[in-house]
Amino acid sequence: MPRLLGVDIPSNKKIEFSLQYIYGIGPQRARMLCDEAGIDPNARAHTLSEEELNKIVHLLTEKGIKVEGDLRREVTGNLKRLQAIRCNRGIRHQRGLPVRGQRTQTNARTRKGGRRTVGVIKKK
Repeated sequence: MPRLLGVDIPSNKKIEFSLQYIYGIGPQRARMLCDEAGIDPNARAHTLSEEELNKIVHLLTEKGIKVEGDLRREVTGNLKRLQAIRCNRGIRHQRGLPVRGQRTQTNARTRKGGRRTVGVIKKK
């Protein structure tokens, strides 16, 4: 199983899809990396040599693309900053509500979690 930037990428998948297992690399960026490194996107990950893997890592660092730990730290830092200045987006992140103006009276179950019944007590 090839290892890039501390992440084991699946060896039996095409390199174009294996690269997407790295946090911060999506379909567009994976395709771009394959093109610039001169790697066939249809090649399987286990067939790549160490030289080709190093070329991909070099491209990521050369272009200044943040992935994995650095990107996660930046995102959590952004959320903490929003919460510290008590802006609307930060407060909604804290409370686990939709952030971008969606309705919450109905729907929003993904963000709010399961339904909780309130105020119904049976008399004995």
